[in-house]
Amino acid sequence: MTEIVRRHVAALASDALPAYVYDLAALRAHAAAVRAALPARVELYYAAKANPEAPLLAALRDAVDGYEVSSGGELAHVRAAVPDAPLAFGGPGKTPAEIAAAVDAGVHRWHIESEQELHRLDAVLADRPGTVVDVLLRVNLPVATGALDAVALAMGGRPTPFGLDPDRAEECVRQLTGDGTGPLGRRLRLRGVHAHLASGLAAAEQLAVAEQIVAWSAALAERHGFPLVEVNVGGGMAVDYDDPANHFDWTAFGEGLAKLLDAHPGLTLRIEPGRALTAHCGWYATEVLDVKQSHGEDFAVVRGGTHHLRTPATRGHSQPFEVLPVDAWPHPWPRPAVATGRATLAGQLCTPKDVLARAAADADGLRAADRVLFAMAGAYAWNISHHEFLMHPRPGFHYLGD
Repeated sequence: MTEIVRRHVAALASDALPAYVYDLAALRAHAAAVRAALPARVELYYAAKANPEAPLLAALRDAVDGYEVSSGGELAHVRAAVPDAPLAFGGPGKTPAEIAAAVDAGVHRWHIESEQELHRLDAVLADRPGTVVDVLLRVNLPVATGALDAVALAMGGRPTPFGLDPDRAEECVRQLTGDGTGPLGRRLRLRGVHAHLASGLAAAEQLAVAEQIVAWSAALAERHGFPLVEVNVGGGMAVDYDDPANHFDWTAFGEGLAKLLDAHPGLTLRIEPGRALTAHCGWYATEVLDVKQSHGEDFAVVRGGTHHLRTPATRGHSQPFEVLPVDAWPHPWPRPAVATGRATLAGQLCTPKDVLARAAADADGLRAADRVLFAMAGAYAWNISHHEFLMHPRPGFHYLGD
């Protein structure tokens, strides 16, 4: 936890909790360091789905080349927050209305997920004479045996709703490059391939997958005789909730990408990290309402819960946290406290799944009215949570270091 966050949370009134607290200065410094670790021919796009809060989007602007959006709503939101930024439009279920809106918004890159989507986009362009858009074919590539077996989320290398199978990508290339029967190449300009295959890979594994994606893409371009200008190898850089100090090795990743680019002059690579850029800049701050024992185990019940911070329930982990002790106890009755050396931190919801951290030793001595700051809450937290369940108040939002 940064000192500015600690001081800010300590000064908040009890009824101002729970609250999300973001250190924008730390975010800018981290994003700048990531950018500095990458070669010049690697474009850095932020996956807005990780956390679309407008102050975070703006704080990233100087470090990123653009933003990846995956819905019409995200597109409109990001365009309003950072009006000058290039946008890449992905996602497997683009509606006709979203496609039309994205064309009119001047989306920089299209990630084509299916043959029908290719035709839908071309049909929208037919009503806008003279408009040409740049596309990348998203391909669900096979990868080396076992390469994705240990990842938390796999979007490729196996049956999924994402992208085109390689044989269908070949057919799309034929229609886009003019050696097929379709006229798609007149309005759709093929730039290359997109292949976001997994989330949760360390630097060495990310590089291995990127090398396979580029090799397959280069072979595709050679077979069909089109210039391979860009390859997007996706995001999914690992974030370790069990060991928050274990950060993704951006230096090693950048050095590996530089060697890969040396073998492919003229190629631009693009990456789309989300969680790995913003996770460490956000905290979910709350306070302990009660501590009680159940069948020999301690439970600390906090304001809020997984309806605000869904990440631990979604991923099945304990969210890392730090305790901010509060010495004042204004009540005449005894102050409840953890007595067994560890406790499960649960929220206010009427479900046993509302658990933020389970049997945590860091909760030893935790007392009612103490404050708890859940770390690594800067990504896939508030924006993926089921806010309306039980209709508890929404948290506050605080942006520091702006």
